[in-house]
Amino acid sequence: MPFDAGHYDVIVIGAGHAGCESALATARMGCNTLLLTINLDMVAFMPCNPSIGGPAKGHVVREIDALGGEMGRNIDKTFIQMRMLNTGKGPAVHALRAQADKVLYQQAMKETVESTPNLTLRQGMVEELLVEDGKCVGVETKSGARYTAKAVVLTTGTYLRGKIIIGELMYESGPNNQQPSVKLSENLRKLGFEMVRFKTGTPPRINKQFIDFSKTEIQPGDENPKFFSYETKSSDNEQLPCWLTYTSEETHRIINENLHRAPMFSGVIEGTGPRYCPSIEDKIVRFADKPKHQIFLEPEGKHTAEYYVQGLSTSMPEDVQLQMIRSVPGLEKAEMMRTGYAIEYDAVVPTQLWPTLETKLVENLYTAGQINGTSGYEEASAQGIMAGINAARKIQGKPPVILDRSQGYIGVLIDDLVTKGTMEPYRLLTSRAEYRLLLRHDNADIRLTPIGYEIGLITEERYAAFQRKMELVEQEMERLRATKVKPDEAVQAMLAEAGSAPLVNGCDAITLLRRPEVAYAQVEKLFPSPYELDEEMKEQVEIQIKYAGYIEKQLLHVEKLQKMEKKMIPADIDYQDVQGIASEAKQRLEKVRPISIGQASRISGVTPADISILLVYIEHYNRVTAAKQEEIRNG
Repeated sequence: MPFDAGHYDVIVIGAGHAGCESALATARMGCNTLLLTINLDMVAFMPCNPSIGGPAKGHVVREIDALGGEMGRNIDKTFIQMRMLNTGKGPAVHALRAQADKVLYQQAMKETVESTPNLTLRQGMVEELLVEDGKCVGVETKSGARYTAKAVVLTTGTYLRGKIIIGELMYESGPNNQQPSVKLSENLRKLGFEMVRFKTGTPPRINKQFIDFSKTEIQPGDENPKFFSYETKSSDNEQLPCWLTYTSEETHRIINENLHRAPMFSGVIEGTGPRYCPSIEDKIVRFADKPKHQIFLEPEGKHTAEYYVQGLSTSMPEDVQLQMIRSVPGLEKAEMMRTGYAIEYDAVVPTQLWPTLETKLVENLYTAGQINGTSGYEEASAQGIMAGINAARKIQGKPPVILDRSQGYIGVLIDDLVTKGTMEPYRLLTSRAEYRLLLRHDNADIRLTPIGYEIGLITEERYAAFQRKMELVEQEMERLRATKVKPDEAVQAMLAEAGSAPLVNGCDAITLLRRPEVAYAQVEKLFPSPYELDEEMKEQVEIQIKYAGYIEKQLLHVEKLQKMEKKMIPADIDYQDVQGIASEAKQRLEKVRPISIGQASRISGVTPADISILLVYIEHYNRVTAAKQEEIRNG
């Protein structure tokens, strides 16, 4: 029998990466929060690769941290390898990536959740959302516990009607053989939500003792690692190397000869898989001319022999998986500890969400993470913190926080989901962001820390440190602007060493630093700074000076587009009344219900001509509405 189990401001369902960020955000913003999870041992669990960051994803972790989220701090505590990728390219694509100690990551996040005021962590399987008059007012669990709340955040990951597939073997399960959530998925359908079936997968795990590392290439971490959180200044974490090997001709032969047993090609798998993280069998078929594919061997922690075989994601039968592994150089005697598998699950079509991540169908219900059609821990955490922020803000009667595409990769992620939807598990890529030079790894705090401070997730102490950093960067740039450089012997020697042309006339230090070959460290050596600048500050000075022209151009472009974002569309507009817009465009506009002209312009199938007509219609609509209101006021 159902029973009253308590009342909260916010209930978060699911304690994965999205759920943890969401619950921590609402609790820290002063909301009494309940975090419900199927299994307390799976808080912040990493069912796939135990790593955080990489291209675009690393930027997102920095943005979560700049807003006051937890993921950056947690990985900085528990990493076993830290590495900056793409250092040979420009700063827009520099990307930090960490290998986590899987167990320590979970433990550290669980400890943080358990010790946070206003936050209750409880085990229980939610089977029904309680909805009254179109509003979500709580949840009911399998045991009959009824919890009521002012807002509910749904972060169910890959658990909704989860099904694991290994060759011919199929069974209902969440990731890593956890209980799936079946009734909640049925409940969402009954409430009218459009659902899709997606698929993701993992590779096998193997025992370290049976790897011949002499046949692989070592991939060490950085000697002087950088960190994800702006609060982390140093670390004494011991780093473990990863190792690189490749598939062989034999690997490809084994896969090709067993394709009839591959669920991906036999029609067993219904769900759509991620294009940017394909299984090894998919890669072999799609890139038939490629003689070999990279395989990374990555440790899962300091106190385990398990190694993650990155690049060998598969749903082949277990016997085929073992043959595949042993055909890879260095893994000839490998012992498989866990079998790779594919998992199918239900997801909500994300165009059913407002940019706040509140659902359009049910008020006060928010969704975040893989339920919204994304893949990746980082994308999940980003949505989690934003859903939590907006749930708390709504309860507190404050305006929502919506990041636009020029403010962060988080803005790009959410705008892509709610405006365009996704036909496959969505993954963030640097190429999805049109303002890459503004959305860099180094400047996430400049872009987002003032917002984090305003909403109450950044402490006074941290904000004061941020302001001091900005002052010092500005002072140093002013100093370099005022520093006169003469073509003396020391300057010419430095330029020769840098491979740069000699100085003919005098200039200021900023002009000198704008030369691509000249580094800030070289200029500072000749003209020492009186300020105590740390490495992050120096990096900021150098990037702002070297890329000033490009940054200015992007900012001008952003300014123009901001005008479109500020032109709001009335919430009750009927697109069928708009004459001259194509039928397809009307259908798309009706489905997405964009909040601004900027968002409307990004909807697939809506043309610039449609936008021009819509602008004229809105102007007329606003005039008519204003006249009616005036009439009512005057009686």
